[in-house]
Amino acid sequence: MQTRVRIGLLTPSSNTVMEPRVAELLAEVPQVTAHFGRFRVVRIAMSDDALGQFSFEPQLAAADLLADAKCDVIAWGGTSGGWLGVENDRALCHAITERTGVPATTSTLATLDAFRALGASRYALATPYLEEVQNAIITNFAKVGFDCVHERHLEDPGNFTFAQYDEDTIAQMIREVAAKTPDAITVFCTNFDGPRVAPTVEGETGIPVFDSISVTLWHALRRIGFDTAPLSRWGRIFECPLPRNDTRGAEQVSA
Repeated sequence: MQTRVRIGLLTPSSNTVMEPRVAELLAEVPQVTAHFGRFRVVRIAMSDDALGQFSFEPQLAAADLLADAKCDVIAWGGTSGGWLGVENDRALCHAITERTGVPATTSTLATLDAFRALGASRYALATPYLEEVQNAIITNFAKVGFDCVHERHLEDPGNFTFAQYDEDTIAQMIREVAAKTPDAITVFCTNFDGPRVAPTVEGETGIPVFDSISVTLWHALRRIGFDTAPLSRWGRIFECPLPRNDTRGAEQVSA
């Protein structure tokens, strides 16, 4: 009997990009299947009501249902840890694993470990977010040792509208931030359609480009020992193992 690998992905309710792009990426590795659970997220801002969407209980309830599908790993496929803080995502991973017994990660922890895997300390940031959200991400990443040298954002409160930007717009944003020759670029949003354009611009510039959807899959699969090299046409990160200090990221959840 063929061994199947099941990834559980927690998804913002208004996200319409992650599911089709994950299916496209995983076509390269048919033994891996993705299974999704949603909870309500409709606006990205720093107001109390917007931040409150990311309370743990709705996420844990969705994780419970993914555990019923015997997922091998559960990933929060959203970037809220960027503005809520890295410790928030570490705590969420711990809570998911404590509740379900399944290893966990998040898009933010995946991005930070991608930086570490390629030795990138200077990065550039492309998002659709409001300035207040963008600034919070830059501040929180600086706290864990990563310096933003250039950024572009679209001043959109989203979340549904993030998916309406075309790939040419996103590719242009990546090219603009590449001008400062960062060590890496992150397209930081799982409802922003970057997976197909990121490797194209990576090839043009020679700068690693980490799309949030792609890097979340990389991290989730590597967390459970799956070789992601067959996905390398989607970005050089897929050729990389987890950094040796991965326990700082998706953490202590499997300890």
